[in-house]
Amino acid sequence: MTNAATRAEALHLTGERTVPGIPEENYWFRRHEAAYLALLPHCADATVLEAGCGEGYGAGLIVQHARRVLALDYDVPTTEHVARRYPSVAVARANLAYLPLQDGAVDVVANFQVIEHLWDQDGFLAECFRVLRPGGKLLVTTPNRLTFTPDSDTPLNPFHTRELAPSEMDELLRAAGFTVAALNGLHHAESLRTVENRYGGSIIDAQLDVVMGSLPGQATWPAELLADVAAIRADDFAVHSDDLDASLDLVAVAVRP
Repeated sequence: MTNAATRAEALHLTGERTVPGIPEENYWFRRHEAAYLALLPHCADATVLEAGCGEGYGAGLIVQHARRVLALDYDVPTTEHVARRYPSVAVARANLAYLPLQDGAVDVVANFQVIEHLWDQDGFLAECFRVLRPGGKLLVTTPNRLTFTPDSDTPLNPFHTRELAPSEMDELLRAAGFTVAALNGLHHAESLRTVENRYGGSIIDAQLDVVMGSLPGQATWPAELLADVAAIRADDFAVHSDDLDASLDLVAVAVRP
């Protein structure tokens, strides 16, 4: 278990962002980490803008492969945390509605689990198009609406404004002028599906049953479930194009012509 100091360093859990180093949060962290790892080859030796960096673990991964990484977030305590914990990443506070870069300034824009939080998704994508050089890539991951909030038009997560189905993601990117080079989905790998058999077939539902109705970080977890969640690794997820509508997250690569 992590102690209070580690939890403070990892930023306060609110449900808005995913953070590393907390056993109860490990499923979501590893799920997001798997998408970063799948898309890292697109960042090799590139100048990368991470638009909406959150805790900064993703920028910390990218900077190990990229030429340079600039990470943006709107929240001051978050940017201060990123600057302190990931010193090789350049970080700045910014509103994603107006990216503080010149036209054609970067090779890659990374936007991981952020677009669903934005009120003006079209305007944000226009800004991404503007700051990318011709041939530059936009990397986007976001929850698949068809599986994340399947029974409601209102997102389950109160911090989400609009979630996207695969066809909606494809349409949104093309409408912004991008060529969609790849639209894949993130799924549980066989190793994680085996664990799920102990929880009625869904480790997500098992976690939601524990945390729903409790303040973030305050739920009491069954020891077996917490141990299984804490043991999850990025390779317990798979990114591919099969059965896209059933995927957990969408993983897109779009190119500015």
